[in-house]
Amino acid sequence: MLNDMKEVLISEEKIADKVTELATQISSDFNGEKLVVIGVLKGANVFVADLIRKITIPIALDFMAISSYGSSTESSGVVKILKDLDEDIEGHNVLVVEDIIDTGLTLSYLSEYLKSRGAKTISICTLLDKPDRRKAHIDVRYKGFDIPDEFVVGYGIDFNEKYRNLPFVGILKEEAYQ
Repeated sequence: MLNDMKEVLISEEKIADKVTELATQISSDFNGEKLVVIGVLKGANVFVADLIRKITIPIALDFMAISSYGSSTESSGVVKILKDLDEDIEGHNVLVVEDIIDTGLTLSYLSEYLKSRGAKTISICTLLDKPDRRKAHIDVRYKGFDIPDEFVVGYGIDFNEKYRNLPFVGILKEEAYQ
């Protein structure tokens, strides 16, 4: 797996520091309020697990599985909900935790969907952001790192279900995904 990396973009240590920073800000912003954290599967799973262990206020946790990629490296723009919420979010503050924001189309759709379910507020937290690829306007309240338009894997992010278990975020060599 390491041979497939062009370079390590964000080290394990930098990720850990950023997760602590984000959790501290989230804990402060929602202190005294009910917060439902929604992890977007599968990519955000590692990030969500680390993040919630650092959040110091009570939370409810749920997950959604959404697909817009399939086995491609490009978003199709067609969003499918593969697993819906188990938690009732009506009247609650919702924090959507995503691994990476690319075009923003998926999160734009998801935000509208959660509003229709009666969420009091919807905030977005992402580990990685590719602002140069944005096609839909979304308000990202908590952001880890802006990254270049490269194909990245690791720390939960995959290509064809590989590389999720890497402890860092790396740029995948082109020959590994073509």
